Amino acid sequence: MQLIKKTLVVLLLPLFAFTVAHKFYISVTSIGYSDKDKALQITTRIFIDDFDKVLQERYGFTGNLASKDESSQANEYIEKYLRTKFALAINDKDVAYNFLGKIYDNDIMICYLEVPKVDISTVTNISVQNEVLMDIYEEQKNVVHFKLQNQKKSFVLIRENNKGMLNLK
Repeated sequence: MQLIKKTLVVLLLPLFAFTVAHKFYISVTSIGYSDKDKALQITTRIFIDDFDKVLQERYGFTGNLASKDESSQANEYIEKYLRTKFALAINDKDVAYNFLGKIYDNDIMICYLEVPKVDISTVTNISVQNEVLMDIYEEQKNVVHFKLQNQKKSFVLIRENNKGMLNLK
């Protein structure tokens, strides 16, 4: 009888370990500059299930992201949400960005954004405000990597401190 109980514990314990969704909430955003395109190029990586959840809670929208049933309006809602939670400023002035689209990589959604027509020689600073998913996850951390003009700087943004700035001059 004792052997049967131990065997059951050994067999069932691993099953319980995989029934909990990921317990960390993080996104990673990279900001660089393309000399060829004269544009800031931004990629942001976000867990698909978390983004699906925020679209449902915020807009009542079921996106079914990364599935064969993905809504034809998914890009529209992804862009709408990003515009409310992600902002950039160059030389202390807000700038508009274009949402170029997204791809999926396993359980991650990678969104592509671009700020066109940037003359990097006139840029003294770039700041980012990233509140993506902070409205539904208190523990959310948004990592931002800047890589511009041979300078690298990274920030871990949290709800209480959601802005980072790179000074270029």
